[in-house]
Amino acid sequence: MNEPIPVTRDVDHGTAKLMPDVDRERAWLLTVDGAPQSYVDLDEPTHLEFEYTRRLGHVLDTLAEPGRPLDVLHLGGGAFTLPRYVAATRPGSRQDVVEADRGLLELVTEHLPLPEGAGVTVHGADARGWLEAAPDGSADVIVADVFGGSRVPAHLTSVAYAREAERVLRADGVYLANLADAAPFSFLRAQLATFGSVFKELALIAEPAVLRGRRFGNAVLVAAHHPVDTVAVTRLVASDAFPARLEHGAALREFIGGARPVRDEDAVPSPEPPDGAFGIG
Repeated sequence: MNEPIPVTRDVDHGTAKLMPDVDRERAWLLTVDGAPQSYVDLDEPTHLEFEYTRRLGHVLDTLAEPGRPLDVLHLGGGAFTLPRYVAATRPGSRQDVVEADRGLLELVTEHLPLPEGAGVTVHGADARGWLEAAPDGSADVIVADVFGGSRVPAHLTSVAYAREAERVLRADGVYLANLADAAPFSFLRAQLATFGSVFKELALIAEPAVLRGRRFGNAVLVAAHHPVDTVAVTRLVASDAFPARLEHGAALREFIGGARPVRDEDAVPSPEPPDGAFGIG
């Protein structure tokens, strides 16, 4: 049997590389310009290697009874890690994946194709443009994991964008986003203030070291009009190999402090991560 070999290709927004994992037979790491973007095990789609994807997966697991199909809109495609996870854990789900980098889409669909009947439709488009054209109340969940290189684009950080997400979600829908920041958390606090101006309930999941400002890292934002199951999610994220903490209510309001919601005209990308900030979890 031939050993899998790395694949490198120039895509629309950088140089993408697919690297096989020597420890897992059909598992691959996707990087763009050296920054890890996705990890996929084709034989075990429920395996979530990156810490933040596990946290997103934990929230997805608690949003409805186990196995119930969901309509999910993924903004940002990568190697389709979470769409594969939802297809495996909630068969029959209808999922749309929106990825602006068409060259990256071609690379991933060629080398890491989605399984037949996965119920996933892939679209080459800008995330906000797609969201603005999407029908009202058409999604149970929106998962935003959009990075231009290693930064969240500015146009996906404003109140106007958050309102579009709310419009597309059903009344009991949930918005999830992968964000990244470090102390003093100017970007993260502003994002919480922005989504808190549109949604009634917020939660934030991150490692304690990140929340204490000791290092740059990922944080998962959860926004909805109803309380999520914070008890269940807290238990799940605390039991991971790299335990995380869920903040909500008064503690989260204290964290937000005096941060103001972001207007389109004031929006900026997330901060540039320091070298070596992102590795495999």
